[in-house]
Amino acid sequence: MDHIKLGFFNIKNPYNKTIKKVEVSGGSIHSIVFWSKNYDAFIKVKAGEKLTRLGFNLYFNFTINSEISLLEPNLPPLKKRLEQLSELASLFGPEKISWRFDPICFYETDDSGPAKNNLSDFTMIAAKASKFGIKKCVTSFFDNYAKIQRRLKFLCQKNHQTVFFADPSMDKKKAVIHRMEKHLATTGITLYLCCEKELFSNLDADTRIQQNSCVDGNLLKTLFRGHPEIKRDYGQRSKQGCNCTKSIDIGSYEEHPCFHNCLFCYANPQIDTFIKKTKIQ
Repeated sequence: MDHIKLGFFNIKNPYNKTIKKVEVSGGSIHSIVFWSKNYDAFIKVKAGEKLTRLGFNLYFNFTINSEISLLEPNLPPLKKRLEQLSELASLFGPEKISWRFDPICFYETDDSGPAKNNLSDFTMIAAKASKFGIKKCVTSFFDNYAKIQRRLKFLCQKNHQTVFFADPSMDKKKAVIHRMEKHLATTGITLYLCCEKELFSNLDADTRIQQNSCVDGNLLKTLFRGHPEIKRDYGQRSKQGCNCTKSIDIGSYEEHPCFHNCLFCYANPQIDTFIKKTKIQ
C-alpha cells in the first residue's frame, strides 16, 4: 500500500538482480491479482476497499487446504481462513475469487507407516466455499523439487522428522481428480487443473474439468470490462499446461517475508534458512 501511494514499484529480477520501475495507477493498471493463504492483514487494514476506491480491479487466488500442521505449520486455524474467505466474497463478490486446494499431497511419516494425504477437509471446505457463492476450485499435485528433497533430508538428520512425499500413479491421480469433480458437482463448483497438462490429457472424455489460468486476462475482461492484456505468458510453465496471461509480478519475499513455512513450499527462498536456525517439532 505504501508503493501504491508512491505510484510505483521497484521490481528486482531474481536472476540478474536488475531493477525495473513499474508505475501504477487506476488508469494504467487494469487489475491486481492476489495470491495468499492468509488474508488477515489485507482485511484488517481494508486494503481492498482502498484499492477499489483508487480505481483498481481486484481478483483473489485463495489457497485453503486441509488443516495439517505438519505440512502448513504456521497458518491461522482453518476456521479463521474460512472466515476470511467469507469476508472477501461479501466485500468483492465470489465471482472474483478462485479457491485453490493446492497442492494435493500424498506422503508417509515413517518407513513402515501407511500412506497419508491432505484431502481430509476437502468436502467441508467445498461446502463452505459453495455457501459463500464460490464457483471455482483449482488444484494440482505436489511437485517434488530437488530443494524440497534436500529440506526433508535435513529435517530427518536434524530433528529425526521423517517425511516422504510420494508421486501417485496416473491412474490414482485420475481417480482422485474425478472423485473431487464428482463431489464438487453437487456444490455447483467447477474443478480446474493448474499446470497438469499430462493429467488433463488422460482424464475421461466426459469430464467437465478445465485447465486453469491463475492470471486470466479474458476472465478479467469479462468481470471488469476494459482492455486488459489477454496474450499468453509463454515465460511461465507452458510445457506443463500453464495458460496464464502476461502480467507483472510485484511480489517480493525480501520486502514481504512469508512466515508460513509450508513443508512443500518451492517459492520462498528464506524457508530453508529459517528451518536451519530453528528446531522444528
